[in-house]
Amino acid sequence: MTQHQDLTSIAEPRVVRDTDLTYNDYLRVPQLLSLQVPESSPPHHDEMLFIIIHQAYELWFKLILHELEQAAACMNADHELQAHHFLRRVGEIMELLVKQIHILETMRPVDFLEFRDRLMPASGFQSHQFREVEFFAGLKDRRYLHFFQNRPDMLAQLQRRLDGPDLRDIFYGLLRRRGFAVPHDISLEHLQADEADREALLNAVLPVYRDPNDHLPLYLLAEALMDLDQQLALWRDHHVRVVARIIGHKRGTGGSSGVDYLERTTHKRCFPYLWEVRTRLSTEK
Repeated sequence: MTQHQDLTSIAEPRVVRDTDLTYNDYLRVPQLLSLQVPESSPPHHDEMLFIIIHQAYELWFKLILHELEQAAACMNADHELQAHHFLRRVGEIMELLVKQIHILETMRPVDFLEFRDRLMPASGFQSHQFREVEFFAGLKDRRYLHFFQNRPDMLAQLQRRLDGPDLRDIFYGLLRRRGFAVPHDISLEHLQADEADREALLNAVLPVYRDPNDHLPLYLLAEALMDLDQQLALWRDHHVRVVARIIGHKRGTGGSSGVDYLERTTHKRCFPYLWEVRTRLSTEK
């Protein structure tokens, strides 16, 4: 096909009937583009950037939860490689989110101040999907429920995540079914208080890392969980730097201490004993 013929075919598309599904219909583009509503009046130019960045995050969080649910179902069915597949996808998404947050640094601090006060008391604290991601990954903190007392639908969803199994429970349950001597109670509270069970868990995980070729599906799965944990930590760390660069040490719009609070969250780990097992690892059998 010549270049002219190719351009002609593009210029003369098939006639679309009223009943045909179109790109814009399938993706609900008109509805999607109607959701960016600035609070500042007159609308400040950079508020559109701020809204779209955070709406994009919420869409990605929705997909992350979708993929984590599938990974959990695969682990419950003892399909380690399929679970690894979906967790790797989440890792790629999280890597994108780490980069995405730096677009906010294109705002000049003085421009953000022009509309920041209009956001109060809205805050990232109130992202129920991010809290769901944290809870599902094993970072369960009941104190966050306080921010959803006036949203019973979101509160109920978070309570379900809080009470239900998380990825850490599901992964260690898989190891237990594979014959590894994983303690019955693997909650962080119990393991921090019970040194014997903590040592037992580390000893149970060690063979997977000492002989990865002999336990390859489990090793790949464990490393995919580590990727998720690391990307969450990187996202928090980059978030702190971006916030500090834009607003310094001002208090958060939701009443938090701002950067000081965010810095404390960078130490969170979903799978602390997968991190610690590296310290215990040696070439000795």
